[in-house]
Amino acid sequence: MSVLAVGLSHRTADFRTLERVAVPAGEQDKVLHQLQQAPHVQEVMLLSTCNRIEVYAVVETFHGGLADVSEVLALQAGCPATALYDNLYVHYAGAAVEHVFNVVSGLDSMVVGETQILGQVRNAYAAARDAGTVGRTLHELIQTTLRVGKRVHSETGLDQLGASVVAEALATAGELTGRHALVLGAGSMGALSASRLRKAGVGRITVTNRTLARAERLAANIREQGVPATAVPLGDLAAAVAEADVVICCTGAKNAVLTADDVLPRAGRPLVICDLGLPRDVDPAVTEVPSVGLVDLETVQRRMETSGSGSSAKQVARASGIVLDEVREYLAAQRSAAVTPTVTALRKRAAEVVEAELLRLDNRLPELDAGVRDEFACTVRRVVDKLLHAPTVRVKQLAAETQGTDYANALRELFGLDPASPVVVSSPTPNPQTNGETQ
Repeated sequence: MSVLAVGLSHRTADFRTLERVAVPAGEQDKVLHQLQQAPHVQEVMLLSTCNRIEVYAVVETFHGGLADVSEVLALQAGCPATALYDNLYVHYAGAAVEHVFNVVSGLDSMVVGETQILGQVRNAYAAARDAGTVGRTLHELIQTTLRVGKRVHSETGLDQLGASVVAEALATAGELTGRHALVLGAGSMGALSASRLRKAGVGRITVTNRTLARAERLAANIREQGVPATAVPLGDLAAAVAEADVVICCTGAKNAVLTADDVLPRAGRPLVICDLGLPRDVDPAVTEVPSVGLVDLETVQRRMETSGSGSSAKQVARASGIVLDEVREYLAAQRSAAVTPTVTALRKRAAEVVEAELLRLDNRLPELDAGVRDEFACTVRRVVDKLLHAPTVRVKQLAAETQGTDYANALRELFGLDPASPVVVSSPTPNPQTNGETQ
């Protein structure tokens, strides 16, 4: 079993294609189960953000797993799998681990160094865990991934730049001090948008959401941060837009939520609408309304291509170095862990041989003094333990240090172990539902 990462992002596909493949929050469980039911997929999680859709899977074979994942993504897009091939990137085994670490560190983001991806990966893991599609391998990988992401940001200063898609979108909206902002969507992106608006000095914020209670919670949080805020029902969207100077849309809905019918003529009063949804939250026809400007993800991408990421080359190089170090350590630990069940089986076999010989001794010398017998048994066990200690410790070290050598199979051949015995003595797969995830 190995990890396979398959996806498409702003680097490999235009936003029209990304929109077709994007998985709205309400469809995540369905797509996760479609993936897990594929013949070659054992574990799977799905990451769908404003500029990437990726599947991380534990698969039996590379080609079988790739075909399975591609078919499900194509089904989501409503097209043949062959139509996506030019847009897909694929990473396998160690390369997949390196890719996941780069993603969570913000090194593969449209805005290099953005920290929101850390929370998005955590949420994607939680969704897959709740859907029952995560097992031991992905659980351990994602816990390590989240730790690596935190380490990169804390040790490189990338997080101090405050870089995010939201920040870049608002940078195109002009002066916001004292303005009235409307946030459409009360999820994590809505909360981040509210935070950026507060830092930009907006005068007040209105929040609307399909579920009014969530909008009210976000509005209450904004007020706690010192900015006047109110929540309104989604049915009052047109009235809320009419009062706003800037609108940020980030609902995660499948279809456009804000249409031209919701935007009344402005009588010369400008309105900037920032559409951060994938699929789009805003019907492009809103730009036909006088004095209305639209900033979408394509606008942000063009801005980043022109202005650069904002991260220094030194910070990015430092982050990349941390990722490579972590990848090496993770893969070494995985190779060492892979040989552990066979080492355990060897020690179990040795203990069985000792017990069999002691039983033979008891049958041959039934009158042997119990104290002498116990001392003899301790001596035999100690000799066996000492003989096995050096080779079993060394084989773990060699497995960690060396790629391409099957030390577990070598042990089985040398000591005549049953190939099935390591499976029997392996530790049971932990239940990710009960294991604490990195926060």
